[in-house]
Amino acid sequence: MCVSVFLFAIFAFATCGGYSGQLRVSVDCMEKASSNLSIGIDFGYPFRLHQVSFEAPMCEAVRRERVFLVGDYSSSAEFFVTIAVFSFLYSLVATVVYVFLLNKYRENSQRPLIDFVVTVVFSFMWLVSSSAWAKALSDVKVATDPDEVQLLIPACKDPTNKCGSLNGPRWSGLNTSVVFGFLNFVLWAGNIWFVFKETSWHKGGSRLAGSMPDKQAGTFDQQPYNQGSFDQSGSYNTQGSFDQPSEYSQVGGPTSYANQM
Repeated sequence: MCVSVFLFAIFAFATCGGYSGQLRVSVDCMEKASSNLSIGIDFGYPFRLHQVSFEAPMCEAVRRERVFLVGDYSSSAEFFVTIAVFSFLYSLVATVVYVFLLNKYRENSQRPLIDFVVTVVFSFMWLVSSSAWAKALSDVKVATDPDEVQLLIPACKDPTNKCGSLNGPRWSGLNTSVVFGFLNFVLWAGNIWFVFKETSWHKGGSRLAGSMPDKQAGTFDQQPYNQGSFDQSGSYNTQGSFDQPSEYSQVGGPTSYANQM
C-alpha cells in the first residue's frame, strides 16, 4: 500500500507542478502593417494568470500595448502540490519503518495511534485539495480559452479588425493530476483500516470480544440443576420426592434368607 501511495503522490505533484502551456491568437488589423497573426501566450504553474502578459497590436499605426490575463489560481494549485509533496515524504518514511523497523514500531502503542491520525488527516486533505484543484483547473481552462483571451485585446473590439484563435493549451497533463489526486484519496482512505488494526483500540476491542464467550460459559456452569438429583445412598429424589424405603420386598414373600431356613 505504501509503495502505491508513494508513486501516486509523485505523479500528482509532477503533473501539476511541472506544467507549462501556451495558446496562440491572431490579430488581423485593417492596416496590414500593424497586424500580428501569431501571438504566443505562455503560462504555467502556479497559474498566477494576472501576472501573465503579452503584447498585442493596437491597429493604430504600428503601436502595441501590453495585455494581462485574468485570474489567480495559485492558492489551489500550491495547496494541491504541497499535500502531494508531504504525502510523498511521509509515505517514504512509513515504507522504511514498515520494512526495517516494524518491531520498534509495534513496541510503543503511541506510534500506531499517531500513524492512524496522520493517515486520516492525509485522507481528508487529499479530498479537499483535489476538489479545490479540480475547480481551479476548470477556471484556468476558461481564463486561457483563446476565444476569451481575444476579448481582452482592445483591437478585437473594433469590428473592422479580425481576431482569431490559432491553437489552445493542452490539458492532458493537468487532467491527469486531478485523477491522481482523487486516486491518492482512495488509497489513503483505504489504508485507514490497515493502520487501525495496529492500534491499541482495535487490539483492545478484539481481546474484549474474545473474553465474552468465556464469561458466558462460566456463568452457565454455575447454574444448579433443580429437576432432580441422585444421592449417595442410591435413591432418586425429585421435587416431589418419595419417602419409601429403598429396599425391595415382595408381598407375602420371604423377608430374609434365615426365614427360609
